[in-house]
Amino acid sequence: MNPLLSIAARFIVLSLVAAGGMTSVLPEIHRVVVDVHHWMTDAEFTDLFALSQVAPGPNALFITLIGWQVAGIPGALVATAAMCAPSCTMSYLVARVWQRAGAAPWRRAVEAGLAPITIGLILSTGYLLARGADRSWPAAAITVVTAAFVLSTRVNPLWLFALGGLLGLLRVA
Repeated sequence: MNPLLSIAARFIVLSLVAAGGMTSVLPEIHRVVVDVHHWMTDAEFTDLFALSQVAPGPNALFITLIGWQVAGIPGALVATAAMCAPSCTMSYLVARVWQRAGAAPWRRAVEAGLAPITIGLILSTGYLLARGADRSWPAAAITVVTAAFVLSTRVNPLWLFALGGLLGLLRVA
C-alpha cells in the first residue's frame, strides 16, 4: 500500500479513538509505526517523541514528525491532517450534543467511564516510552528513581529532567 494512504488510514482511525489526546493512543501508534510497518525503530520512535515534546507547539507535532520520517513533507501534511481533522470535526459535533445534554444520566455515565480508560491509556504510554528510552541499566535506574521521586514528593519534575540531561551529557546514562 502507498505509504501516504497507509498513514492516512491508520491516523484517521486513531484520531477518532484518541480520548484524552494523541498521547493516549501512543502505544497503538508505536505498534503501527514500529512493529507493523517498520517505518522506524523503537529508539527512533522514542527520540522523535522526546523531540516533539521539547519543541514548542501541540503534542500532535509528533504525528507530523512520523509522517515526515515516512514520506517527507507530503507525509507530514497527510499525517497531521489525518490525525487532526476527524477528531476536531467529531469534537465539534459531540460538544453540541454534550451541551444540550446538561445533567442527563447518560452524560455522567459516559464521563465516569471515559476517565479510567483515559488514565489507563496514558499509563501504557508512559510504560512504552520508558521502555524505549531505557537503553542501559543506568538509564533504567534514572527512570525508576525519577518516577518514584515525582510520585512521592512535590518537587518540580523539570529539576529531574535537568539532572537526567546532565547525566546524559556526562555519558553516565
